[in-house]
Amino acid sequence: MKVTVVGAGFYGSTTVQRIAEAGYADEVVMVDIIEGKPQGLALDLMECRSIEGFDTRIVGTNGYDETAGSDICVITAGLPRKPGMSRMDLLEVNAGIVREVTEKFVAQSPDAVIVVVSNPLDEMTMLTSLVSGFPHSRVMGQAGMLDTARFKHFVAEHFNVSPSVVDAVTLGSHGDTMVPVPSLVTVDGKPLTELADTAVIDELVQRTRDGGAEIVGYLKTGSAYYAPSSAAAKMVEAIATDSGEAMPVCAWLDGEYGISDVYLGVVAKLGAGGVSEVVELNLDDTEKAALTEAADAVKAKQADVRQFAEA
Repeated sequence: MKVTVVGAGFYGSTTVQRIAEAGYADEVVMVDIIEGKPQGLALDLMECRSIEGFDTRIVGTNGYDETAGSDICVITAGLPRKPGMSRMDLLEVNAGIVREVTEKFVAQSPDAVIVVVSNPLDEMTMLTSLVSGFPHSRVMGQAGMLDTARFKHFVAEHFNVSPSVVDAVTLGSHGDTMVPVPSLVTVDGKPLTELADTAVIDELVQRTRDGGAEIVGYLKTGSAYYAPSSAAAKMVEAIATDSGEAMPVCAWLDGEYGISDVYLGVVAKLGAGGVSEVVELNLDDTEKAALTEAADAVKAKQADVRQFAEA
């Protein structure tokens, strides 16, 4: 099993570390345009193998020859948000980066599954799909896993319980039209709607939507990477091990929830071929309307994305 991670920033390098330490991959290749950076980080990670007890080889490179024959690729390349920036502010600059990365990677690994994490997430996933020419099932985005983790954290903190006893899911876009799903949240098996009033639930939902911006506001010069890298690595593991595990991801919809022809955050089963099935959840009317609204908002950006794909 060979995995490539494009981008050796905090997000990319931490993702490489998580994948390598999990032990299911034979080799992880870390690519970055900054000369020496991926090589140095790879050497540092290789030197910790005897301490952490894993055998995965980590290779750092500034080119794509070393990525040839990869089974999975995680694209983290692109600029992070700065305070006051929306994910959409990054569209034009990151579109050029993601397009180039995709072209170079797929030329070396035409059978891979790609997980996109670059922002704006939904649009960059669509762009990667268009540029790669891969079946939609083999291109997906990481957003729902992260947003769901944030939702679970905020619920757990509010009730002073372990996140392990909180079940929750977040759908929709990775942005303003994110759709946390309160009707499906439980705390130690009890429905959130029976434990909290509307005001509290609305506050938890809004803080989830603002979760990334809150961290950017603190950091000033960077964005989140610990939880995002955990989310990406979990998706990679499901694909690498062909687990069929269902998890919230940015996947192509073809009629599910009455929505078609758009990449959107939904629950899907992941395996060796990428997305094997989109799982339709039982949403209430408000949540269904919010998901449709999110789909419409993302679709509205597809014309711009197509323009970048054909540039």
